Amino acid sequence: MEGELSLLSSMIFLFPVVCGCPESCRCHSPSNSVDCSRQGLAEIPPGLPPQTLTLHLQDNQIHELPAFAFKSVPKLTTLNLYNNSLSNLTPGVFHGLQHLRILNLTQNSLHSLESRLFHSLPQLRELYLSSNNISHLPTSLGEHWENLTVFAIQQNRLQQLDRALLESMPRVRRLSLRDNLWKCNCYLLSLKLWLETFIYKGGIMDSVICASPDIWKGKDLLKIPHELYQPCPFPSPDLESSQVQQPGAVHQVVPRPPESHGVGERDHWKCEIKPKLRPANLRHAMATIVITGVVCGIVCLMMLAAAIYGCTYAAITAQYREGRLAQANEPVKTEGKELFDSSPA
Repeated sequence: MEGELSLLSSMIFLFPVVCGCPESCRCHSPSNSVDCSRQGLAEIPPGLPPQTLTLHLQDNQIHELPAFAFKSVPKLTTLNLYNNSLSNLTPGVFHGLQHLRILNLTQNSLHSLESRLFHSLPQLRELYLSSNNISHLPTSLGEHWENLTVFAIQQNRLQQLDRALLESMPRVRRLSLRDNLWKCNCYLLSLKLWLETFIYKGGIMDSVICASPDIWKGKDLLKIPHELYQPCPFPSPDLESSQVQQPGAVHQVVPRPPESHGVGERDHWKCEIKPKLRPANLRHAMATIVITGVVCGIVCLMMLAAAIYGCTYAAITAQYREGRLAQANEPVKTEGKELFDSSPA
């Protein structure tokens, strides 16, 4: 009888879990997690428990996600879409996930990201975009990344990364940027300076290895002195005059380095006016501050030693003169005593 009661109570306890879980998934009620991984799914299974906090959809065959794809699980905090076949993400696909903290889109087939794709995720802490085919990240992509602490974008096809995108992550502490097609020219210099400051403040990151040009291929971006970069050329006068002649045109000139490597063109670019000012290097600035402090300390010590020497010399001189005066006054006193003794009683 007791065994039947315990079996019945177990069935009653498991009944809501079984009824509220999709057939191809495994639900864990105490942690509110749902595991739908490795099921060959082509879409998100229906019937997910609305109280779900963690959703595992990795290792499936999901090709696309519609807008509001996760509206049935608004409390979601962790979403794992690792190793699927996503090539494009519809704008609004993550709408409604106000509490999402961790998003894993690693090892898909993403080529580009819509600029407002993650704007509906104000609580996002960790974003993993590694092992895709992303060649460009819009600057406005990170407008609402104030809370982001981990950003992984390694193993993609990035050649450049706008510094403004990184500056939109004030709390980021870990960056993964390796294995991209980094083009280490003057346009990547601002990224180098930002990364130097990031590491100086305690940030953790992997290496940024240059893929081009040939002179820097295989070199670590952070180990190339900024003085060796050729300054970015100014826009040509013809381009500026053509923009002035077009009324209503937006005057935004984005200079690009020359793609051709002909001798004549290279000589022309070498003759271009180059800016005299160079961006400050954090390590050089710190070294200058340290050297200046050491020199000032040495000067202060020398001044202190000179002051001590002067005081000591003055004291010795005064003591010596006092001794000489005492010796000079001593015979006069003796002679006066003798005269006093020899006077008649």
